[in-house]
Amino acid sequence: MAAGARTDGLAIGALITGIASLVCSFLCFGIALGPAAAIMGFISRQRIAAGGGSVVGGGLAIAGLVLGILGFLASVGWLAFWVVLGNFGRSSSS
Repeated sequence: MAAGARTDGLAIGALITGIASLVCSFLCFGIALGPAAAIMGFISRQRIAAGGGSVVGGGLAIAGLVLGILGFLASVGWLAFWVVLGNFGRSSSS
């Protein structure tokens, strides 16, 4: 019997980390989780391309990469929002 193609574990990890970065972006965890997901997705895509069909999961890797980038951007935007809100919330009366 011939073995079927296996799904790359790094692609699955990229997807899970990308989802976590997007979900936890309001806590600013996406600043750390987003780049991790993007790097894992990128490396996984390279491994899948070099696998010659024995490794699959390209869609999972791309989804993890995109979600990681979106989670990072959402966290940075949320952090910037809170910094601006903090600066405008102060009273300037002496």
